[in-house]
Amino acid sequence: MPHEAMLTTPPLDLGDLTPGAKMRLRWLLQAREKQLTPQGDWLIWAIVSGRGFGKTRTGAEDTAHFARTNPMSRIPIVTPTFSMGRDICVEGESGLLAVLNPEEVAHWNRSEGQLVLTNGSRWKVFSAEKPDRLRGYQSHRAWCEELGSWPYLQETWDMLMFGLRLGSHPQAIVTTTPKPYRLLKDIMRRPSTHVTKGATFENEANLSPVALEEMRIRYEGTALGRQELYGELIEDIDGAMWQRSSIEDSRKSKPSDLDRVVVAVDPAVSSAATSDETGIIVAGAYEDHAYVIDDRSLRGTPELWAEAAIKAYTHYEADVLVYEKNQGGELVASALRAAAEAAGVPLSRLNLHPVVASRGKRTRAEPIAIAYTPQGGRRVHHVRSFPELEDQMCTWVPGEPSPDRMDALVWALTYLLDRIRPTRRKLRFAP
Repeated sequence: MPHEAMLTTPPLDLGDLTPGAKMRLRWLLQAREKQLTPQGDWLIWAIVSGRGFGKTRTGAEDTAHFARTNPMSRIPIVTPTFSMGRDICVEGESGLLAVLNPEEVAHWNRSEGQLVLTNGSRWKVFSAEKPDRLRGYQSHRAWCEELGSWPYLQETWDMLMFGLRLGSHPQAIVTTTPKPYRLLKDIMRRPSTHVTKGATFENEANLSPVALEEMRIRYEGTALGRQELYGELIEDIDGAMWQRSSIEDSRKSKPSDLDRVVVAVDPAVSSAATSDETGIIVAGAYEDHAYVIDDRSLRGTPELWAEAAIKAYTHYEADVLVYEKNQGGELVASALRAAAEAAGVPLSRLNLHPVVASRGKRTRAEPIAIAYTPQGGRRVHHVRSFPELEDQMCTWVPGEPSPDRMDALVWALTYLLDRIRPTRRKLRFAP
């Protein structure tokens, strides 16, 4: 084409584009190469990266483009909890409603977690806490957000894949921080998987400098930082008390009967917003084995963690509530009694058992860690995945400050394994 003709070529008229095409063009102009849907005949696109990399935005943009170009398509969004799917994947700053043009959206039902486009395509939010909800749901494409934090990992994945069978080439996109679970490692090894890796700092231009500096200060050089910031798939840590393989190999379904149920609380020293978490772990015993049932740990005021502990105590009809007396002493017991009274739990029903950390953390934790291994009889079992708890267990090296979830776990299992009783009772709490 002559130079003069090139000068008279009119600019691109965005007015000729559909609302959806405008949104897609905007994304193509600002996305990094790693965030663009890969070419090729892949079944799974696994984006395994650090926090803040832009995984959620990528998942939203990928499925939005698929939905708008494939009318009547069905796309499940599977997240660790229903609220995460609704609040982050759909309504969040990087969620679907942010990447879709309002003219494309026909209906959003937040209570049901269903988003429908004007062309008939729809997303449905599912929680990995309830794998059976996916049974029978057929789909063309799937978005798996934070797969490494799914509580029922294998069960949820199986139900999802059974239904991924519509269209000529159904595909799934996995957006997750790396966790060394067997399923994730297996997915990443498959020839049909396209793996994208990345670090938090690749998205530095879109992140708060203050937040980035805080993350560097707190996590730089640690195993948790390598995982959460740099997206490394961390296996076993030299010197760590627990190994991933021991937890994985001992994982078991919850028995229908339990002899005893205990809630253990490791309270935070401070109630400030920047304080440590309060560990709240629920465990039960059956014959001479212990089962870790729930992790309700949180960061908050004494009123908040005491309320959470009492809710766990009543929900699981626990026999005893164990708390570390070193941290706060009588104030901890007072907070728990006040929460019980507020919840209508008679104090005569509240069985508080204070424990004192008279031995070092290594001495307390070692027999519990051994109980997960063949040498210890594999007497402890996690009934599902507890990502935050298991991260703490498998990254803690004796001599370092011990995290609160892990401390609460040690108190709960120490109490149970020392007090196994033969009389079983039927569980009456909801699964």
